[in-house]
Amino acid sequence: MGIFSKIKEALKKTKENLGGAIKSLFSRNKIGDDFYEELEEILISADISVATAEETVEELRAEVKKEKLKDEEYVVSLLKDILEDTLTRAEVPEIEYPAVIMLIGVNGVGKTTTVGKLADYFLRNKKSVTVAAADTFRAAAADQLTIWAERAGVRIVKHEEGSDPSAVVFDALSSVKAKGTDVLLVDTAGRLHVKANLMEELKKISRVISREYPQAHVYKLLVLDATTGNNAINQARLFDEAVELDGIVLTKLDSTAKGGFVISLCGELEIPVIFVGTGEKIGDLELFNPEEFIDSIL
Repeated sequence: MGIFSKIKEALKKTKENLGGAIKSLFSRNKIGDDFYEELEEILISADISVATAEETVEELRAEVKKEKLKDEEYVVSLLKDILEDTLTRAEVPEIEYPAVIMLIGVNGVGKTTTVGKLADYFLRNKKSVTVAAADTFRAAAADQLTIWAERAGVRIVKHEEGSDPSAVVFDALSSVKAKGTDVLLVDTAGRLHVKANLMEELKKISRVISREYPQAHVYKLLVLDATTGNNAINQARLFDEAVELDGIVLTKLDSTAKGGFVISLCGELEIPVIFVGTGEKIGDLELFNPEEFIDSIL
């Protein structure tokens, strides 16, 4: 199965909901006030935020009025263009090497699994990888990461449960510098965005990286569970305020019927989605492609 097929399959539920509702709308309504009002409701029902839905519909209305074209194919194509533009407001950072990538987020979103998938992704792209088990709070977190590291075939640096996460990162940095490793992936403890002490721990890890490995390119990626929908936007906003995110990794995209929140995430917060999980296997992680995403939901 190709990359596009995987994303298309993962977004099948969203397409059935959103694409089906829009097709039905064209069969019932002529383009006018009622049409635009119902379109806005359809977008909101797919977990596109109210603000993004209103902005999208207003832009669509203005373009349709200007071009004086009202056939379904043209209007849907225009809607796709507007949504794709919204998705690309945030510039995707080009990963430079040596790279240190911190994976952060709340508990249960799939951070540890994502570390394993990212390790496999970078190996497929001919980069050497080490992972650091900096989640020292959760019982057996390092054991779980060890399993993923073994699956990917990469080195892991870990300490005893309850150790200082920054000490783990310090040792991992020493190792990757000595070996000339391309990518260090840091698995951090799941944290509620309201827990100030855990947020401070993230900042401490960041300071250790800056001090010990100033020549490294550091990326802070927030792992978000796609099934949380619009709640993910609030998570992203709070984490971004705390640590200045570089991008997002979306997990469980294949388990949601409301993938529209991704559009609001990029449009309102201007934080780019960089990677997307498309299944449970180690190779089920791909670079996010806005055009493919929109084609897969409409």
